Amino acid sequence: MRRKALTAGIISAAILFAFAAGAPAADKYTVDPTHSSVVFAVKHMVISNVLGSFDKFDAVIMYDPENIEKSSVDVSIDVASVNTKDEDRDKHLRSEDFLDAAKNPNITFKSEKIKKKGDQYVAVGALTIRGVTKQVELPFTLNGPITNPWGQVVMGIEIEFKLDRKEYNVKFDKAMDNGGLVVGNDVKVVINLEAKKS
Repeated sequence: MRRKALTAGIISAAILFAFAAGAPAADKYTVDPTHSSVVFAVKHMVISNVLGSFDKFDAVIMYDPENIEKSSVDVSIDVASVNTKDEDRDKHLRSEDFLDAAKNPNITFKSEKIKKKGDQYVAVGALTIRGVTKQVELPFTLNGPITNPWGQVVMGIEIEFKLDRKEYNVKFDKAMDNGGLVVGNDVKVVINLEAKKS
């Protein structure tokens, strides 16, 4: 009986090993910064939107072509690279009043799982801004992968979401005489990534 059990155990282990060895591994994709962007919009004095971007960022995408739900994404954004086309405003955004870039140099997102929701996918994971980490669900659209004219395998990812900056301890709160805020609380974020298979 022991010999039979041992033999069965060895056979089972061999089958599992063979299956794992034959299973397709996730493909690694890295972002092409020249064809990617991280843009945000915030209300200014209630009446208009101010647009800004982060000029330096990186992302690593692990894409499982057999099952996207086994894929993952890891994003890091350089806070000091914030750019609203006004140097004084950018310095203020880097300061303790807003993102405190000296103490919190990066905004990060690390997925914990990918799930399908209707025609889109959702990346569930940890978003960290100014040292505050919250679990969020970021809906995204995946385009591709395709092979470009230079023989490279590439994909596109489109992400759009809103967040409340105060939830991440970005609490600058100057009010106007009419009660509105100089800087709105809601931040709209639009991320477009083009990534190349490594």
